[in-house]
Amino acid sequence: YVMLLTLSPYTPTYRDRVSPPGVMIRPYLNGFTIAFNVSQPSTWQPYVDSMHHFLAAYDDKVQEEKNIECISGQYFIQGGNESEEKKACQFKRSLLQNCSGIEDPTFGYSKGQPCILLKMNRIIGYRPGAGVPVSVGCKVQKGNESNLRSVDFYPGNGTFDLMYYPYYGKITHVNYTSPLVAMHFTDVKKNYLVPIQCSLNGKGIINDVNSDRFLGRIIFTLSIGK
Repeated sequence: YVMLLTLSPYTPTYRDRVSPPGVMIRPYLNGFTIAFNVSQPSTWQPYVDSMHHFLAAYDDKVQEEKNIECISGQYFIQGGNESEEKKACQFKRSLLQNCSGIEDPTFGYSKGQPCILLKMNRIIGYRPGAGVPVSVGCKVQKGNESNLRSVDFYPGNGTFDLMYYPYYGKITHVNYTSPLVAMHFTDVKKNYLVPIQCSLNGKGIINDVNSDRFLGRIIFTLSIGK
């Protein structure tokens, strides 16, 4: 009990084993293979439903009510006592443009051009990129590079804006909404298993540890039938 009294409820005492960040994708339903046939809505509707459910917290009205507009391109450092509630920056789903589900409610799945969202794991106090926004890049993980001919990234050129960092923890940063990068796979070889690796790129990022497929990168498979 005495030892527990020495621990802060706001910041972990030891954080040397959680930095740099790992990543995760959405939708995530049955492992890391996203497989569907364009002509069979029942095969891609679960992915679409999952995306809408996940992005509900990012609805523009929800973000406007709960969070504030921040200055892009710089860290949002908040001083004061560590127990004080911190403000959170808006991340509206409209920033995801063609992958927002607003204009195209199927997120491209009905056209065989699926959107996949990439989320960086939260690490208290972490400032990614050492002052330069971390970007995302995708490539064929193994096989013919021409199997992946085109990927669009949102927002902007696929970066995590500095204004969403640092994160202060769930106790004080109650309305914090993790920034996302949307990857729109507009031209992938059809009727074929295409293994894809999407990685974080930036100063301090580690994305080449073979024993950890989630540290700074993620590997998944697209199988798009006609």
